[in-house]
Amino acid sequence: MLTTFLMAGGCAGGWTAVERNIIVNQPAVMRVLTVDNEADLKVLRTPCRDFSARELADPLFSSLAAKMVATVTSPEQGGVGIAGPQVGISRNVVAVQRFDKEGEPFEVYPNIRIVATRGEPEAGSEGCLSVPGRRGDVMRWQDIDICYTSIETGQEVTERIEGFTAVIFQHETDHLKGILYTDKVCGEILVNE
Repeated sequence: MLTTFLMAGGCAGGWTAVERNIIVNQPAVMRVLTVDNEADLKVLRTPCRDFSARELADPLFSSLAAKMVATVTSPEQGGVGIAGPQVGISRNVVAVQRFDKEGEPFEVYPNIRIVATRGEPEAGSEGCLSVPGRRGDVMRWQDIDICYTSIETGQEVTERIEGFTAVIFQHETDHLKGILYTDKVCGEILVNE
């Protein structure tokens, strides 16, 4: 149970005033930061920090998670994944559409990292909500393991992910390190007309 985990020594940590302001004062569909704005680009290039157990138990995290899902699924965005930096929060959290699960739900993963890759990377076309109107081919693994903190239990979970969903996780976890897909494009970046 998360309460037990907190009492057993979960990190203290704390939300910054800027994070609180963004989460509390933005509407359900948050503004997506883009590379076309210099201040936004600085946030997109900043490596993220993890959440403490206390922060994950805070209602502010639940609000952030709900708003990230509402943002990525909004008609204006229509994405398949979003990372904390894309909504101005330099924290290790992503929301990903699980095409590998029944109903293809969006799920939120705090403190996520890729811990294993298998096979050979394959090229595939990618776009990004933060790089509007452009696409490019990126080499990605089709078989990975992710590790993240379960919101329900506070325990670390490792999960094997394959196919297109694995590609989404790689794209989103790159955001957490300040890396954009455009940094990894093999070939030209195509501009959508």
